Amino acid sequence: MTFASRITRLPRAFDPDRGAEALAHVSASGEVAQLIEGTAGCSPYLAGLIAKEGDWLSGALEDPEAAFAAECARVADGEGDLGVELRRAKRRIALLIALADLGGVWPLEQVTGRLTEFADLAVGLAIRAGLAPELKRGKIPGLSEDDLDTAGGWVALAMGKMGAGELNYSSDIDLICLFDESRFDPDDYHEARAGFVKATRRMSATLNDLTGEGYVFRTDLRLRPDPAVTPVCVAMEAAERYYESLGRTWERAAYIKARPSAGDLAAGARFLETLRPFVWRRHLDFAAIQDAHDMRLRIREHKGLGGEIQLPGHDMKLGRGGIREIEFFTQTRQLIAGGRDADLRVRGTVEGLKVLAEKGWIPQDVAETLSAHYRAHREVEHRVQMVGDAQTHRLPGKDEGLDRIAAMMGLERAEFERDLKARLEEVHALTEGFFAPDGSGGKAGDAPQDDSDDLPDLDEAVIDRWRSYPALRSSRAVEIFERLKPGILRGLQESAHPGEALLAFDGFLKGLPAGVQLFSLFEANPQLVDLLVDIVGTAPALARHLARNAQVFDAVIGGDFFSEWHGAKALEAELAEWLAAEDDYERKLDLARRWAKEWRFRVGVHHLRGLIDAEEAGKQYADVADAVLGGLYPHVLAQFEAKHGAAPGRGACVLGMGSMGARRLNAVSDLDLIVIYDPGEAEMSEGKRPLAVRPYYARLTQALITALSAPMAEGRLYEVDMRLRPSGNQGPVATSWASFRAYQEDEAWVWEHLALTRARVVTGAVELGGDIEAFRRDLLARKGADRGKILTELAEMRARIAAAKAPAGPYEAKIGPGRLQDVELVAQAGALMVGAAGRTVSAGLSAAVKAGWLEAGERDVLSRAYGLCWGVQAVSKLLSEKPLAPEDAGRGGAGMLARETGLDGFAALAEALDARCGAAAEVIEAALERTV
Repeated sequence: MTFASRITRLPRAFDPDRGAEALAHVSASGEVAQLIEGTAGCSPYLAGLIAKEGDWLSGALEDPEAAFAAECARVADGEGDLGVELRRAKRRIALLIALADLGGVWPLEQVTGRLTEFADLAVGLAIRAGLAPELKRGKIPGLSEDDLDTAGGWVALAMGKMGAGELNYSSDIDLICLFDESRFDPDDYHEARAGFVKATRRMSATLNDLTGEGYVFRTDLRLRPDPAVTPVCVAMEAAERYYESLGRTWERAAYIKARPSAGDLAAGARFLETLRPFVWRRHLDFAAIQDAHDMRLRIREHKGLGGEIQLPGHDMKLGRGGIREIEFFTQTRQLIAGGRDADLRVRGTVEGLKVLAEKGWIPQDVAETLSAHYRAHREVEHRVQMVGDAQTHRLPGKDEGLDRIAAMMGLERAEFERDLKARLEEVHALTEGFFAPDGSGGKAGDAPQDDSDDLPDLDEAVIDRWRSYPALRSSRAVEIFERLKPGILRGLQESAHPGEALLAFDGFLKGLPAGVQLFSLFEANPQLVDLLVDIVGTAPALARHLARNAQVFDAVIGGDFFSEWHGAKALEAELAEWLAAEDDYERKLDLARRWAKEWRFRVGVHHLRGLIDAEEAGKQYADVADAVLGGLYPHVLAQFEAKHGAAPGRGACVLGMGSMGARRLNAVSDLDLIVIYDPGEAEMSEGKRPLAVRPYYARLTQALITALSAPMAEGRLYEVDMRLRPSGNQGPVATSWASFRAYQEDEAWVWEHLALTRARVVTGAVELGGDIEAFRRDLLARKGADRGKILTELAEMRARIAAAKAPAGPYEAKIGPGRLQDVELVAQAGALMVGAAGRTVSAGLSAAVKAGWLEAGERDVLSRAYGLCWGVQAVSKLLSEKPLAPEDAGRGGAGMLARETGLDGFAALAEALDARCGAAAEVIEAALERTV
C-alpha cells in the first residue's frame, strides 16, 4: 500500500500561506499534498524541515518504512562526522514520523516505536564514539579496541518512555549509565570508572549539544542513584547497594520500564535481574498505592496543577486526568502484584492495562477506556510538541494556540475541546477513585470521622490499648488504620457476638509485627476486612496464625481464591513454576513456605465459611502436602547432588504413612514419612565430596526433613515424624530397599503391617516407587492369612493405647474407644486380612466385611462414629490449638461445629459422641471377642 492510500485523517492549515509555501519544496499531489500543506500550515518547525529536506521527502513518502530503515542504515554506516549525520537523520526521521502521525498512516504505537528505535540506534552509536578514544589511548585498564562491540561492560539503561518504547515526539531520553566493575581488578576500579565517566560525558554531548545542525536528543542522566553525589556512570554493584538500602517507590516504578538500550546489553540484563527483588516484591504491595498517591499530590502542589480542569494551559502529562495519572494507575497496580505474577512485568502502558484486565486486577471496560484515552492524550501531546519542537506538555494558554492544535487534529475548536475535556474528566474519575477511594482526592491522613462512640457493645478499654501495639508504632500505619477503624469496629459490632469478636481481633492486632502493608491492603480491598472479622469471630486460632502470617491475605485477592479446587497435580505444577523462578536454595525454601501457607489458609477459609466440609478439607490439606513434597524434593536432591554427586543406584522414594498416606490431614497435621533408597551395586557417590551410600541417603533424608521443618523467615512447612520407619527411632532415617523388604518379610510386627496398609509413595524415583507399591500389595496379600495373630495383636494394641493416654475430655475425637484412632486400627486390620490395597478407612471397613469379620451393619456403625469424630477433629484443629472446649470455641466455633455435625450445641455434641463412639466400641469389642 502506498503512503497516500493509507492516509486516514488530515490536518487543516492554520496558516494557509505557510502551507502553500511548503508545497513548493515537495513533489506531491492529492491527499499527500493536503497533508503537507496542513502540516506546514500548523507547525512552523515542520515547515522548516520540509523546506530543508523537501527533495529527500519526495522519495521517502513513496515507502515510509523503507525510508526509515534506509536512514538508520545510512547513519549506522559511519560515513562522515557522526554528530552531523545523526542530526541530519533526526531531522528526516522527525519529519517522516510527523507526517505519518498527522495523516494517520502509522498508529500511535508505531510512531512512538519508531522514535524509540532511532533513539536506541543513536545512543548505541554515541556510546561507541564516546568509548573509542578511551580504549585507543588505553585509559580503561584491561580493555582494548577489541572490546568496543561490547562496550567493555558499559551499558545505557533506557528509562521512562524510552524504556517502554513510548518516546513522545519531542522527548528527552532518560538514561542510567552503568559499568560492570567485576570485569576489573580492585586496584584498577577508580581508573576504569574515570574512563567510563569521560566516555559517558562524550556520549551525552554527541546527542545533546545544540549545533548549527540542531540536536539529536536532549539527554537526561539524573535518574541514576543519588545524582547529586554520584558520577554520570555508576558501578553496578554500587547501584545495587543503593537500591537495596535506599531505593524508593518511585524508583521501583521507574524500573518497570527499564531495559538495556545500548552498550553491553547482556551486562544490563544481568543487572536488571539483580534488581528484580527490589522492583517486584514477593508480597502484594498495597503500600505502594499511598506512595504513588502522595507523589501525585506533591507534583500537583509543586506544579500548581490542582483545581478544576481548564483547557487553556492544561498540562497533558501532569495535570488532572492526564497521561501521568494513567501511567501511575497502571504502574502501581503492576507493583502491587507483579512480584507474584511475572505476566504483569510488562513495560508499555497500554500493554500493562491489557494484562491487568486479563488477570482480573482491573475491569476490562476500565482498561479499554484508559487505553483509548491514553492514545488520544499522547496524540494531543505530540501535536503540542510539533508546533515548535518544544519539550512541553501544556496546551496553549491563548485562543490562537488552541485553534492551531485543533486544526492539527483536523477538528473544529469546539469539538476538540469538548472531546478532550470529557476524556480528561473520565481519566481523572477512574484513576482518582483508585488512589483515593473516598473520592475526596484529599491528602493522606484526612481520616473519616471515627464514629466508634455509636458502638456501645464494644469495650473501649480494649480499643484504647491498640495504639501501644507494634503494628501501630509508625505514624503512617496510624493514619491508614484510623481510616479503617470505623469500618472494622462496625463489622465487629455487627457480628453475632461482638465482645468475643473484639477480643479475637485484639489478639490478631497485638500479634502483628508491622501494619503499613497490611492496612494498605485492607484499605484497597475492603472485602478483606469482612473476611478478617469473620475469622476472628469464629476461629481465634486462625486469627492468631494470620497475625504471624498476614501475607496469606495476598492469596484472597489473587483472582481465584474462591474458585474450584485445583487438585494435587495442578498445585504441584504451580509450586514447581514458583520454585524454578528462584536460583537461591534458601529462597526456594522460604517461597515454598509462603506458597503452602496461602493454600492451607485457603482450605481453612473455605471450611470456615462452609464452602467445603471436613471430608473435603482433609483431602485438600493432603493435596497441598503432596504438592510440597513433590515440588521440594527435586530441589533438595539437586542441592545435595551438587555437593556429593548424583544419587547412587536407582535413587530414593518418599512414602507417606498414616494420615498422609491415607490423604486425610487436618489444619495442623504433621507428616509421617519413610524414605527408602536402592543403591543397586553402587558403594559410593561420585562427586566433589563423595559419600558411601548409607550416609549419602541418611544425610539426603535429613536435608529433606530440614527443608520441611526448619524454622526460616517464612516459618516452617510441617513437623515431620519418621517413627514409622523400620526399627522406629532406633533405626536409620533412610532404609535401603533390600533391608526394607527383608524387615517386612521377617521382622516386622503386626502393627507395622497394619501401618503399611496406608503407605503411599508420594515422590521420588519413579521405577523404585513402582516396585515399592507392588511389594506392598504382595506383602499385604500374604501377611493377612494369619487372622488370629492379627486380631490378638490388635486387642493388645488397643489395651496399650488405652493405658498410655486417656481422652482429653468429652469432646475428644481421636483417642478413646470407638473414636478415630480406634476405628482406623479396625479398618487397617480389615485391609490386612484380605490384602486390600485401598488406604482409606472406608475401604478398610469394607474389607473387614468382605473377610467375614464384621457385619455390614457393624461397618455402618463404625463409619457413622468415624464420620462424626473426623468432623469434630477437623473443626477443632482449625479453631484452636487446645482441646475442644465450649469456653474456647466461642459461639462462632459452636456454629461451625453445628454446621459440620448437624448437632445444635455442645451438649448435643457430647451426647452424640458418647452414643456413636460407645456403639462403635461395643461393635469392636464384640468382633474381637468372637474371633480372638
